[in-house]
Amino acid sequence: MNIAEKPLTSHPDLNQLYNEALALLSALVAIPSFSGSEQGTASEIESHLAKHGINTIRKNNNVWCYNKYFDSAKPTILLNSHHDTVKPNEQYSLDPFSALIYDEKIHGLGSNDAGASLVSLISTFIYFYESKDLPFNLCLAATGEEETSGLNGIRSILDDLKPISFAIVGEPTGMHMAIAEKGSMVIDCVAKGRSGHAAREEGDNAIYKAIKDIEWFSHFQFPIEDHLPAPVKMTVTQINAGLQHNIVPGECHFTVDIRFDHNYTPREILNVIINHTLCSFNVRPNVLNPSNIDVLHPLVVAGLALGRKTYVSPTSSDQGWLSMPSVKMGPGESARSHTADEFVLIEEIEEGITLYIHLLESVFKRA
Repeated sequence: MNIAEKPLTSHPDLNQLYNEALALLSALVAIPSFSGSEQGTASEIESHLAKHGINTIRKNNNVWCYNKYFDSAKPTILLNSHHDTVKPNEQYSLDPFSALIYDEKIHGLGSNDAGASLVSLISTFIYFYESKDLPFNLCLAATGEEETSGLNGIRSILDDLKPISFAIVGEPTGMHMAIAEKGSMVIDCVAKGRSGHAAREEGDNAIYKAIKDIEWFSHFQFPIEDHLPAPVKMTVTQINAGLQHNIVPGECHFTVDIRFDHNYTPREILNVIINHTLCSFNVRPNVLNPSNIDVLHPLVVAGLALGRKTYVSPTSSDQGWLSMPSVKMGPGESARSHTADEFVLIEEIEEGITLYIHLLESVFKRA
């Protein structure tokens, strides 16, 4: 398909948008932006949009803006992605902040998750920014603290945004559509015993007690209908116990990451845990709810018409904070996220911009 086939209004040159997106992504990768410390990338995004004459609003490290001819009588589509990153792991062999380009790839921390989605959505917004005849408004929001579900991320601006009808959340999905996303909950568990000397038959070893519960977490299956995906996945991700080698530990602490769909509520999951384990636990704040969108929603129908596939995402994102229908969709691959020497293909960014534009044009036609 050729985007030039439908020139509703004068649009920026696509090749220029591609090149600007690559340059912006390189600039963002070079600026450390760990969750909660995204000041530099927020300023870089503001500067990039200002070069196109776009006025932005900023709160904390969240930056958002609206199309030039915003009309409050029209519904609004949110284009959202995040510019914070996790910290680089110890297996990096390349400088995570170098934005190294070779072999048709851009390497660097956050290049795939979710820099490619972010710059592609920014370019898409710029493409439509000056259009006078859009049946929808567009709101672009580049937000922080996604990786930690922080209080100062997208949640802190939802009440500040103009009413949103539906959203595209940019995350690496190979430009296919995640029409449902599992929720996320983390619990910190404590198995309690009694301290004693390791050389004598003293104490009650908390590690041994924790092992029994950890074994349950690793094997328990929540009931579900045959041939359907597991509704709940529980994974023990951290464990800590003991003061020194000759003391029986009186406490063993471990953390469980829980992902769940609409078949079980957080309360139902916690009740099952209480009934099957001996440990005590605390639920961390910021429980993310599962999300979904009707397969007949115009956004999904438009994506299917473009050859995009739908699936249920096992990972969580800022989509979990949105109350309106949303699709998670972006260039890159989820399997590369948080990996050493993270990268995204240059052609994936170009495809992302092109498909985002086609998707919105298709939605506009159906309005």
